[in-house]
This record gives sequence, structure tokens and C-alpha cells, in this order.
Amino acid sequence: MASVSGADSGATAGMHMADASSEPGAVLRVGRDRGVCGLVTPDDWLFVSRAHLEFRCGPDGVWAVTWLRGSNSDPASEVRVVSQGVARPLAYGATEPLPRGGSGEVVIQDRWGPRSVNVGFFHES
Repeated sequence: MASVSGADSGATAGMHMADASSEPGAVLRVGRDRGVCGLVTPDDWLFVSRAHLEFRCGPDGVWAVTWLRGSNSDPASEVRVVSQGVARPLAYGATEPLPRGGSGEVVIQDRWGPRSVNVGFFHES
């Protein structure tokens, strides 16, 4: 995961790696809560929820990403999934399967500032 602020445009502000095996039920979360998230953003990045994204491996070995609903009805960010050169918005509370044998990224964009969190993924076939 690379987190880039507006001041560091074009530079990586921080990078963290996480690996999860494609076993049914495997889960990897992204957010500010160090107790439940494998990839953690800075505490003061309030456009990211305590647990913002959840990557989960289904019973068929296919991964999906869910934008977890938080306590706010209107989130402070936007999320999009970029794969095979196409960017698709991910609705608040929605789940989208990730392509088997593909790669891409999920972007959490601050609606009020130039900050984003980019979570790259690679799913072996």
C-alpha cells in the first residue's frame, strides 16, 4: 500500500506490504485501526475509516473488496477499483470481485483534499 499526500505528489509517502494466501475465508482489512487492519493509514487521516476496506477470499478462491459502511452516512472519501486499465467507482457499502489472474489497485481518495491511499493487488491464477 502506498499513501501519497498532495505535498508529496509523485512521491511515495509510505509503503507497507501485506500478503494473504488465497484460502477461503482469508481476510485483509485497510484502515486506521491497528487492532483489526493489516494495512494501516496514519491516525489523522480521517477520510479513512477505522476499518475502511475489506479484502476477502471467497469459497471459490476468488478475492473481493468491500467498502465497509461506517458510522457516517456520507463518507469523507471516494473509492474506485482500477483493473485492466479501467477505473470503476465502488459504492459505499458495496462489494466487487477482483479479477482472478489479474492485478490493479483500489484507491481511497479524500473528497476534501489531495490525499489518497492506493492499495495494489495481484491475484495469481
